[in-house]
Amino acid sequence: MGKEVAKEKPSLLNRWLNGIERVGNKLPHPISIFAILVLIVILVSALCEMIGVSATGELVNRSKGVVEEQTVTAVSLLNGEGFVYMITHAISNFTGFAPLGVVLVAMFGIGLLEDSGLIGGTLKCAVEVTPAKLITPVVVFLGVMSNLADAVGYIVLIPIAALMFMAYGRHPLVGMAAAFAGVSGGFSANLLIGTLDPLLCGITNEAVKMVDPTYVVEPTGNWYFMMVSTFLITILGTIITEKVVAPRFGNYSGESEDGFDMAEYKVTEKERKALKVSGLILLVLLVALIAFCLPANSVMRAEDGTLLGNSPLMEGIIPVITVLFFVPSVVYGFMTGKYTGEKDVCQAMGRAMGSMSSYIALTFVAAQFINYFGYTNLGTILALKGADFFRNSGIGTIPMMILFVLFAAFINLFMGSASAKWALIAPVFVPMFMLLGYTPEFAQVAYRIGDSCTNVITPMMSYFAMIIVFMKKYDKNAGIGTLVSTMLPYSVCFLIGWSILLVIWIVLNLPLGPGVGMYL
Repeated sequence: MGKEVAKEKPSLLNRWLNGIERVGNKLPHPISIFAILVLIVILVSALCEMIGVSATGELVNRSKGVVEEQTVTAVSLLNGEGFVYMITHAISNFTGFAPLGVVLVAMFGIGLLEDSGLIGGTLKCAVEVTPAKLITPVVVFLGVMSNLADAVGYIVLIPIAALMFMAYGRHPLVGMAAAFAGVSGGFSANLLIGTLDPLLCGITNEAVKMVDPTYVVEPTGNWYFMMVSTFLITILGTIITEKVVAPRFGNYSGESEDGFDMAEYKVTEKERKALKVSGLILLVLLVALIAFCLPANSVMRAEDGTLLGNSPLMEGIIPVITVLFFVPSVVYGFMTGKYTGEKDVCQAMGRAMGSMSSYIALTFVAAQFINYFGYTNLGTILALKGADFFRNSGIGTIPMMILFVLFAAFINLFMGSASAKWALIAPVFVPMFMLLGYTPEFAQVAYRIGDSCTNVITPMMSYFAMIIVFMKKYDKNAGIGTLVSTMLPYSVCFLIGWSILLVIWIVLNLPLGPGVGMYL
């Protein structure tokens, strides 16, 4: 199958996507992009102040704490006061950037989950015991769930899925496609709170301050929607795999190259025992947490007695999840021999933080950009103007949100990082939607849909090249065209299906997360 596709003349779609790759490869690093944007904000702010750009609308008066009509004018950074602001707030902008601390704390648990091998062992065990009839939905589901540990789904699950499909007499590239669809196409969905939730909500909170500094977006703000989305992506991914991708590839009669040893992906007795003990410890921790939260006078409850919304449990969900991941991971690491002492665990924590070095560097520049946007009032002015435009256009909630989903899906073709894109557009769209009466969680969930769906077809996605390398183990002629043509049905189907789910959510006015609706 792969060889026949390789001999065909590249289609118009493949030539277009190859063009996107060439253009995308010429773009600067995300850090450089934000540095350029910082310079643009500085220059534009001076120009806007010079010509008297302003906007009028209802905003929260920060000193009075009430909503009132205000006129906002552009403030220049290209003067003495602006210069003083930039040099005196550079550090506080960085250290006060909401996503930074939350993500780093979460990485102590999630980083150990990956470093210890616990998540990899869990994936191997789950796929190993799966019946042939359920292999596809299980692989897609595990792909979605693997996002808890960042890259582990790409590195572990995708090659395992190829081997498992081959063991069942099916084409390994079909297994890779199913896993890739879950890992990347369903990137935002999950049954649990992962690193993406606090990362995005932190950026959202920075944008929210432009309109209402008292409003706080929690990591659980999209939880209900994303839990349902997990099953939606699993179902859609299974249907596309079985009805579209599998028939296209047919049966597999070839052999993989050296380097993919099936034994490497089998669960050893030591790993199996460690998994049982780690699972039991996790269960004990969960039972203890539930027992601690159940009493009506529990300190984990809010003043009104609930465990949702602004309760201590929800506000401290990231440290709680970190402990739930950290303890079983350490036990698993000791039982498998990965760790032999406390020094190994501490070094693993250091490695987890080391993996975040690029994110920390990006955060410094992105924090300056977002705060400059707020100081100059450019974000607020754009939000007021945009809100006024949409209000006068008469466009309804559903068309507007679908357009926003499509916009996010489009820019994802050119810029791979979910957090970098959100940091770029949140300062404009979050305040704008709030001024139109929509919650920031609503804007965030629409963004997450678009951002995930086109991951599997854009060469800008970080692991795109790695997936092609994996494919070449089974088809030497596999390339970008093979991968894109294979994953395009998933992308289109996910975009349509997820958008329909959003429409249903809007029509039924369902909560997006604990205590969070779609309207202010």
